[in-house]
Amino acid sequence: MDELHPRPRMVREHWIDLCGPWRFGYDDADQGLAEGWQHTETGFDRDILVPYPPESERSGVHDPSPHTIVWYRRTFTISELGEDFAGRRLLLHLGAVDYHARVWVNGALVAEHVGGHTPITADITDALDHDADEQVIVVRAQDEAEDPTQTRGKQDWLPEPHAIWYHRTTGIWQPVWLEPVPANHLSEIQWTPDLTQARVRLEAAVAGPPATPLYLRVRLWCGAQLLAEESHRVLDQVSVRDIAIPAARHGQHLHALMWSPESPNLIDAELTLLDADGAVVDEVHSYFGYRSVDTADGRFLLNGRPYFLRMVLEQGYWPQSHLAAPDGEALRREVELIKELGFNGARIHQKVEDPRFLYWCDRLGLLVWGEMADAYQFSTATVERMTREWIEVLRRDRSHPCVVAWVPLNESWGVPQIAERADQRHFATALYHLTKSIDPTRPVIANDGWEHTVSDIWGVHDYAPSGASLRERYSDPEAIRRALGEGRPGGLRVLLDDRLNEGQPVMLTEFGGLSYVPAKGDNWFGYSTVDSPEALLERLEDLVGALLASDRLAGFCYTQLTDTEQETNGLLTAAREPKVDPALVRALLTRPARAIPTEEVSAHRAEAERAARGDSA
Repeated sequence: MDELHPRPRMVREHWIDLCGPWRFGYDDADQGLAEGWQHTETGFDRDILVPYPPESERSGVHDPSPHTIVWYRRTFTISELGEDFAGRRLLLHLGAVDYHARVWVNGALVAEHVGGHTPITADITDALDHDADEQVIVVRAQDEAEDPTQTRGKQDWLPEPHAIWYHRTTGIWQPVWLEPVPANHLSEIQWTPDLTQARVRLEAAVAGPPATPLYLRVRLWCGAQLLAEESHRVLDQVSVRDIAIPAARHGQHLHALMWSPESPNLIDAELTLLDADGAVVDEVHSYFGYRSVDTADGRFLLNGRPYFLRMVLEQGYWPQSHLAAPDGEALRREVELIKELGFNGARIHQKVEDPRFLYWCDRLGLLVWGEMADAYQFSTATVERMTREWIEVLRRDRSHPCVVAWVPLNESWGVPQIAERADQRHFATALYHLTKSIDPTRPVIANDGWEHTVSDIWGVHDYAPSGASLRERYSDPEAIRRALGEGRPGGLRVLLDDRLNEGQPVMLTEFGGLSYVPAKGDNWFGYSTVDSPEALLERLEDLVGALLASDRLAGFCYTQLTDTEQETNGLLTAAREPKVDPALVRALLTRPARAIPTEEVSAHRAEAERAARGDSA
């Protein structure tokens, strides 16, 4: 349905899109397994448009009422795979299925997966019926609306959405596709740039132990310039190599290689698996961004330099398709809208976003905080489910250059008694260390908003209605010390331990929430209200101005990008229409931040260059 590859970070030329019409049925009595729906057409009484959830209008079903178990069925043919399929394996990919999925091909179980936000990949070769052209895929998804131990994010447990919770997303909600691969093939690729050593680390996994010697050839390109080429024998299932990038040692060339929101340069990679005779076994196209992120002396660092984060809260929700984007172009347009408003980053809120969105952030230049969709209740089941799925999130997304921070927990969701219970504090702290063990290159905010145990950034949620209140709390180091130590901006302690003086940056990771013109009588939610575009802009300038005037804040995240169902506090409507002129929002957001003195210098230089050109703005 979309031209963009569903996994843009690891692309093979040949793949088959399975999005589109499927047969569909509800299983409210949970009788499908007993009756063997995976073997027959029984129970599939309507069509659904995949990958849109059945609650959404875009799916064609449009039934928002709770249905715990849903079934999908569709066919494909061997002839669709083309002549190149001979002698190859066939992988079935499902981008995300909420929540507990089982997958059959021709009645044989090929995959079972728990977790609604991470991909499923199954080698279905042995389940194919080679005596027939037509093959049958069946998917069963079970999503318990009232189970608080599920990782669910902002999906409501009530029949109708209320307050800050939205309609549910059940079943398939990201692309489904087939991929023919050779018996020995590249199954995972991870990139870790090292700017200090002018190199990049490649971790390449090869499926199955090679029966004959295999070699991996890697070529790195910046546009038409070949940056590096090297080959090595594959001795293990995961090959780890440090690849030197000589051009990165030259200071004058480095800027053209480095990735940032202002210069989103990407390095293309061609990975070719070869046999002993030099014949191509497998070939994959990938990319990475040559950049570094860190924190030091109360600042967020991008490529070794202080960088002020101007972020917006992104729910990733569409009225017609819920958590699924209406199409691939909508994901690109979302990134463009965020940048047009003047933000340099987005905090993806309580959702693990589609890899195609992250691709556009990589390509167009937008920083991302990757956040888990949390559970609501603490239990052993919560720990097991959350940990397993979070590891899958890290593996899927850690090579995207746009992702610059990880947020496993938000506002103590899933650990509601963290201040009183040691086991919940241990879990939050364990998530921090687990994340750092898999990806030590990015900051981790274990529990964003308040009740921090350990964190690389102290993220504070503060919906103060005026700039004066924000200035009082965050104008200088002493004010911040009081706010984080003695004050309770969100009604709860910001820090559970006395760790304020460890040098972490401090950010307002939620503020604002201004609701503009809710229709009279509607069920709406906002943290503060205004009644005109002019009033919205005036209040926004007041709040943002207070944060830009602080000499210690490392950045902010405004709530929020779009209206989302009854939560009408977006800068854009749910239809992505601006409530105020984006150019005016951009002008106030991009004023120099006092905490980063070089921003003022850059602003003066840009103004002088505009004047020299005769530009009016």
